[in-house]
Amino acid sequence: MSFTDDPEDRFAPDSELQTRDGQVFTVERSRQFKARWIVKFEGVDDRNASEALNGTVLYIDPDDYEAADDDLDNDSDADDGYYFTDLVGLTAILEDGTVAGTVTEAYDRPGQSLLEITEPKGSVSLVPFVEEIVPDVDLEAGTVTLSPPDGLLQEH
Repeated sequence: MSFTDDPEDRFAPDSELQTRDGQVFTVERSRQFKARWIVKFEGVDDRNASEALNGTVLYIDPDDYEAADDDLDNDSDADDGYYFTDLVGLTAILEDGTVAGTVTEAYDRPGQSLLEITEPKGSVSLVPFVEEIVPDVDLEAGTVTLSPPDGLLQEH
């Protein structure tokens, strides 16, 4: 599954994608099949090796997207977006300023995007990443603001 605005570029031959722990995969070739991409990586040469990678989340090197951002026109109407990887590590706060925990993972699933929040006493809650529940993301402040319905967070 692709979550990029430009899959033709991301999956072009010789493009590099990496896992969170830094393992690098180089694209040998790719093609689109319906709504998904089939990507052949260098060194992944049989079905078993390919199936072993199922579910692996791949990213571009952060320096690559920072360089791409530098190339964009600095129009005031430009979207100040972020990547899901930018959310991990942010402090989750309630609208009254109470610390609700830390974002320990961000999942962009087809049915629903979710934030995994590890709460202060160690409980883990999955929070739907929708504007009604997560009304603000402030990368500069290092926070995501939550407005959860009763019972969504285990410790609040």
